[in-house]
Amino acid sequence: MDRAPGLSVRLKLTISYAGFLMIAGILLMAAVLTYYTYFLPDGWILTPTGDFLINRTRLATSFAPFVAGVLCFLLVFGLAGGWFLAGRMLAPLDRITHATRVAAGGSLAHRIALPGRSDEFHELADAFDAMLARLETHVAEQQRFAANASHELRTPLAVTRTLLDVARSSRDPDELVERLHFVNTRAIDLTEALLVLSRADQRSFARERVDLSLIAEEATETLIPLAEKHGVAVETGGERAFAAGSPALLLQVTTNLLHNAIVHNVLDGTVRVTTAAGPAFVSLTVENTGSKLTQQLVETLTEPFQRGTTRVRGDQAGVGLGLAIVKSITQAHDGTLALTPLADGGLRVTVRLPAP
Repeated sequence: MDRAPGLSVRLKLTISYAGFLMIAGILLMAAVLTYYTYFLPDGWILTPTGDFLINRTRLATSFAPFVAGVLCFLLVFGLAGGWFLAGRMLAPLDRITHATRVAAGGSLAHRIALPGRSDEFHELADAFDAMLARLETHVAEQQRFAANASHELRTPLAVTRTLLDVARSSRDPDELVERLHFVNTRAIDLTEALLVLSRADQRSFARERVDLSLIAEEATETLIPLAEKHGVAVETGGERAFAAGSPALLLQVTTNLLHNAIVHNVLDGTVRVTTAAGPAFVSLTVENTGSKLTQQLVETLTEPFQRGTTRVRGDQAGVGLGLAIVKSITQAHDGTLALTPLADGGLRVTVRLPAP
């Protein structure tokens, strides 16, 4: 924003200090003069020669040069002292301004790290450092996400181009069409997942009163055929648990969790979906059997395009955004997501949301 040039804050504070000191001096001199003139009896004031001064007019006249000298001294002292004190007080603000300009130039790694005891400037500096840390983390995540998304989208496009080149000389178009259909479907699934993730990050959804137990039943009914195909038994239970949020997005959360629990399972395995309600929070828990997982692997599963390849079947690789979408939607609903590897194998995922 273009602004007209003006006085610096330091100069304004200096003038304010000096002006206040001058006003205080004038009031003090006026009080002394008034007291000498109107409250002291005649003959109590001595002249420089030792004689009694009876005429109050002469008193005021002889007192004026002294008052003028004192006020000049106070003016000079106020300006010099005010300039020094203002500089000391505004020194932290200079560091904050420098850090802001560095951050505006693109360097989010810079921190103010203002030393000393807490005051308004320190609170501002600490808040600014915390904001820079969050921005740096967010920008790094966005850059990593954009790079991964570009890589994931490039793969089906490159495969499609290769298949089209082969189609020019191929004598079996049906097989190529089938493979192109598969690659195109995967690209569409990835694009839709990216759109859902973007929608959740922006929190561009209306909030309604949602019963997580009904959401869990709906997701289970939808994925029963997939569970039967993989030989996995799905169990649902729990109590009615109301949350405030988007029914479509919360259904997406439950569907993703249930889909992962079915796909990343063992033959004749089980999946348990339960809901619980408390005074302040409600929860949705999806637990499945499966191979043993390390805590290090579990901590990376919510990262975009992290598929946990050591336990993914080749026919159900997915697009690597399932748990990333779950995490993003949960955070958009002001909730928390907890992933816990089970001792006997498998994973427990708990979504905790505030009660309406």
